[in-house]
Amino acid sequence: MKKSSTINDVFEFKLPTRQPVLVVISGLSGSGKDAVLKGLKTAYPEAHYVVTCTDRAPRPGEVHGVDYFFVTTDEFERMIANDELIEYSWVYEQYKGGLKKQIFDALKQGKDVIMRLDVQGAEKIKAKFPEAILIFISPASDKEWRSRLINRQTDTPEQIKVRLDTAKQEMEKLDIFDYIVLNAEHQLDKAVSDIISIIKTEHSRVHQRKIVT
Repeated sequence: MKKSSTINDVFEFKLPTRQPVLVVISGLSGSGKDAVLKGLKTAYPEAHYVVTCTDRAPRPGEVHGVDYFFVTTDEFERMIANDELIEYSWVYEQYKGGLKKQIFDALKQGKDVIMRLDVQGAEKIKAKFPEAILIFISPASDKEWRSRLINRQTDTPEQIKVRLDTAKQEMEKLDIFDYIVLNAEHQLDKAVSDIISIIKTEHSRVHQRKIVT
């Protein structure tokens, strides 16, 4: 006969080990990914934010090592040849990619890692790391998105046309994402709060995602 437990009995009380998560922030060009990322850095500073490498020239106000690592095309292609990048893409006639070392080092330290990637890059990360969390940032409407794209005045009419054509292809990839977060006009704080809530929810799962490096 099985003995009944008493108030003095000791049992193993073991909760799942907290696993750092790899979060990819993506979405259409002009959806406000940069603004969301800036808000996250303020609201969730304990995470590691990946600085992407690119061979394009800096835009006004952008800082090397903060906004991007600005490198030459030759240097970028050297990093490709040496397998130093976790992923890279050729988008809008520009190279972009993230360094493996900074990502893997942060995960080993137990830090959540947050990357900002285009849809093409997000798809590559999901293929390599199925447990990565992909979040699609979306404006509230097509009208709002087109207005942002035109009014930011960083692209020529030809570049805008390319982005519009690319957006049609990117929307077909929506199914690879785990979450959609609306970044509606004048509601940036809510978008940031929603992403932090997603991360906290993931940490509360019994069966947590684990990134194998």
